[in-house]
Amino acid sequence: MIAALMAGAAMLTAAQAAGGPRNCDDPQTQAEMNLCASTDFERADDALNRLWPEVIEAVRRADMAFGPAADGRVSGETRLREAQRAWITFRDAHCIAVGYGARGGSLEPMLFNGCRARVTRERTDQLRSDLLSR
Repeated sequence: MIAALMAGAAMLTAAQAAGGPRNCDDPQTQAEMNLCASTDFERADDALNRLWPEVIEAVRRADMAFGPAADGRVSGETRLREAQRAWITFRDAHCIAVGYGARGGSLEPMLFNGCRARVTRERTDQLRSDLLSR
């Protein structure tokens, strides 16, 4: 599986170097669709990474409002970071399984990256909602 994804990544790099599609509104080939799915994931990941500092800062403020952990529990920031690491592990494992719908085929990278983009946008929305509810 990892070899197939690496091969897909190599194809994406080759397509990018060859001046792949700049506009993903109407990709015509599987290579273009794969490249567009990868680009979609990168954009979703960038949006999550832009939100992350705000989320961490809000959790730090909440931690400070509670003062030292008299109950002996770790900080909210520590728990959030643990949750995010677990979420990344889940996202990638889940999306590998989704990609197995086209296991070993040229469609697999598109399914994998399309899933990662969708799940990442869902996580961004979840974190944004949590941030607004603080």
